[in-house]
Amino acid sequence: MKKLRVILLAMLATMMVSCGTTSTVPITGRQQTLMVSDGEVLSLASQQYQEFMKSAKLSTNTTNTNMVKRVGQKLATAVNNYLNNNGLSAEVKNFSWEFNLVQDKQVNAWCMPGGKIVVYEGLLPVTQDEASLAIVVGHEIAHAVAKHSAEQLSTQMKQQQGLQIGAAVAGMLGMGTNTQSILAAVVSQGFSFKNLSYSRDHESEADHMGLIFAAMAGYDPQVATTFWQRMAASSTSQTAEFLSDHPSDATRIKQIQGWMPEALKYYKPATTTTTTTTAKKATTTKKTTKK
Repeated sequence: MKKLRVILLAMLATMMVSCGTTSTVPITGRQQTLMVSDGEVLSLASQQYQEFMKSAKLSTNTTNTNMVKRVGQKLATAVNNYLNNNGLSAEVKNFSWEFNLVQDKQVNAWCMPGGKIVVYEGLLPVTQDEASLAIVVGHEIAHAVAKHSAEQLSTQMKQQQGLQIGAAVAGMLGMGTNTQSILAAVVSQGFSFKNLSYSRDHESEADHMGLIFAAMAGYDPQVATTFWQRMAASSTSQTAEFLSDHPSDATRIKQIQGWMPEALKYYKPATTTTTTTTAKKATTTKKTTKK
């Protein structure tokens, strides 16, 4: 009888973990299974964003603030156009773009689901120019477009469901309550979009998509290589790739170089039109008639 219960619970676990909706990530075409709706994610993200902005100090540097907003808006327009032109118009309604530069020395930026983007002042000395800033912001926007947050939440939900069922199985098998409590604590973690640590696969996908978004917005994607080289040089730690949620600097640069031909297909440099006006001097000839 006990064996039968275990089998039934295992079947239930499989059913719970396999539920959800399947969607396709734009540009990369990767299939993903999500167990949370857009509405649920956007509501949670909005709450966390509002809480962050209550304590954040906006930059007083008007020039840099305007640059962040300008770069962000160009990228947002490119993303909206791409979604509208590729049968994904329904996704556009999920974004209410907002761009902020905050006073913080961290070399960081993030984009919450819904298009709420924050750049820290500490990032600008490393980006150095608008095109490199577009590479970073494009990367963060890609996380939102690819719904990586929803995917991470879905993974945690699957783990939690599996743990709950596993605890029930453990109880049937005579496992102590303390052991069950320890197992439950392993996955009882807070979820913050601002501090979310994505997987290496998600980071690579965001690099790929962000590179193309930057090119679509009119920024030269080739600056990505030198930017990430500067980021590598500014890094204070050299964590082994298999211990990190991010690809190693060498892996990231190599991947970016591999995606460059694709990105350049979308890149159309902004052209400056110069209008030259030639003024023609009017000449009046006065004829004298002899009488």
